[in-house]
Amino acid sequence: MRADYIGMLATTMNALALQSGFEHNGLQSRVLSSLTMDPKVCEVYINEKAKKYLKDGQVIIFAGGTGRPFFTTDTASTLYASEIEADAILMGKNNIDGVYDSDPKFNKNAIKFDRITYDELLERDLRVIDQTAAAMAKDNDIDIIIFDINEENSLLRAIENKIPNTVITK
Repeated sequence: MRADYIGMLATTMNALALQSGFEHNGLQSRVLSSLTMDPKVCEVYINEKAKKYLKDGQVIIFAGGTGRPFFTTDTASTLYASEIEADAILMGKNNIDGVYDSDPKFNKNAIKFDRITYDELLERDLRVIDQTAAAMAKDNDIDIIIFDINEENSLLRAIENKIPNTVITK
């Protein structure tokens, strides 16, 4: 359980680094956390505030996971996306550029999907995201775009659909 809280704090540090990058490029952004922190660090997540910031054209960065142990950041992302009624989630993964029919680290013949439905993902037991996140995204009609976060300019390229990825859809 302690490791979960360490992970939640790590997501907050990553969110602050991401915010710095956004602001360096002229984008207004806010870090909203499920964990209560000093307001000089970031704000506590409140759904109405998040929606207002989005309406004002700001980028929202969610931090701290769900604030509860035993839930993945995939689930937290999907939960927040559901609450703000997002259409899609850009889900950057470490050294994973999409969804494959088997693990490409162990199977050099693994086949990458450009698109896959949540039903297919769950039926095939493909574990690129956790099943709770997949079910929640399906129920809320949210697409998830999986791409390798370590690629250069990966977020921008994901937004522009100029990076290898897989779209998981209903």
